[in-house]
Amino acid sequence: MATTEGIVPITRAYLASYYDKYPLAPLPDAATDLAAQLRALSADLSAVAPIAPDEELLEQEAAGIPAHKIDENLWKNREQMEEILFLINTSRRPVALQQKSTPEDTEVASALDDIEAKLKVMLKNLEQFQLKNADNVFNTVMTYMPQDFRGTLIRQQRERSERNKQAEVDALVSAGRSIRDRYALLWKQQMERRVQLAQLGSATGVYKTLVRYLVGVPQVLLDFIRQINDDNGPMEEQRERYGPALYTLTKLVLAIRLYLHVSLARYGQRKIEKDGIAVLQQAVVIYTEEFLKFTEFIGEVFVNAPFFISAEDAGAADARKSDEYKETIIPAGKTHEVILSVESVNSYIAWDFSLQQGALNMALDIGFHVEYISPSGEKTLILPYRRYEGDQRDHTNLYGTTHIRHSSKRASGTRWMLCHRLSSQPCLLWNPDESRLNVTS
Repeated sequence: MATTEGIVPITRAYLASYYDKYPLAPLPDAATDLAAQLRALSADLSAVAPIAPDEELLEQEAAGIPAHKIDENLWKNREQMEEILFLINTSRRPVALQQKSTPEDTEVASALDDIEAKLKVMLKNLEQFQLKNADNVFNTVMTYMPQDFRGTLIRQQRERSERNKQAEVDALVSAGRSIRDRYALLWKQQMERRVQLAQLGSATGVYKTLVRYLVGVPQVLLDFIRQINDDNGPMEEQRERYGPALYTLTKLVLAIRLYLHVSLARYGQRKIEKDGIAVLQQAVVIYTEEFLKFTEFIGEVFVNAPFFISAEDAGAADARKSDEYKETIIPAGKTHEVILSVESVNSYIAWDFSLQQGALNMALDIGFHVEYISPSGEKTLILPYRRYEGDQRDHTNLYGTTHIRHSSKRASGTRWMLCHRLSSQPCLLWNPDESRLNVTS
């Protein structure tokens, strides 16, 4: 097994020493000042028409304390940008602004066009930033996975999970729900991903042993992952150092949205004055420029962080490569049969076998089939019997007891693996010498 000697626990103190190398430049004072000015301008407009209930909620959020987690704030900023773009879309502007009835209307419409263009670019950048970070995490985890069909299964599971999550979002949108509702769902899904990641670090027994010794994940990484969502865990150091700047930007974008919402709702009674437009435009410029700087900075901090350790850097690559198949030779006319009890719905049985080339280039083949046996003894064919002349691998969803049988009518050799994936169990290898399923070590 490859050594992980020299990898120290990823504690808050350890992260503090790392973050010392990445000081974040302070935001300009204008970021705070402009947010306060926009909230004051919004409050003044209550004299034109009473604040509506939805405006009151927005006002409370703009004056409140942002969420503590950096990730949650990024999603909140993305939500607010989308809300603003929805609000100032040309088709939803007051009629006077759509028709540009006066020079003043033309000036305001032009300012809104400029704001729309800037926020569209920033929203796209943020979406790409989040996708890149998610891929970095997944690809780092995958460096610890065996580079065979089990790794393929993990990728397929992730793709299927993400498709299901997207289907949830699409269904919510089709039902006519709000942007706020959609982002509440997106954040819920993001927390589900984070909880699953934390569960990996807190797993016990055979699963933890498999992850550490078979796949090669260092124990210090598992301990860190287990605490990744803790309010007082190692990641609190990151929140304390970089959170305040992001919180300020969150409050600024909330103030921008509040002012736009209140002023456009009263545009027929009081048009936006030049001073208000100037403050608004300056706020959007400061916001987009500083938010872009922040995402570029935090992206560099993330990608170089000590918790993004690949298997190669952790010294686990050799351990991963040593994960070999168990081999057995099936003489002509002989049969191997495996019986597995599958304990839960949506479990996986996966198989992988290959044929050795025969003497004098004689074509070899091997028979293979999978069947399900219900508790009452009734058999259902999962994979029909057929002869294979080359490598074959596949997987299927099963529940119950499964017979997996393959036989050879010609002299041939095969190496093969069964992977029984449950929510709480690792991949298992069939060891023909011991006639049982056991964990590879």
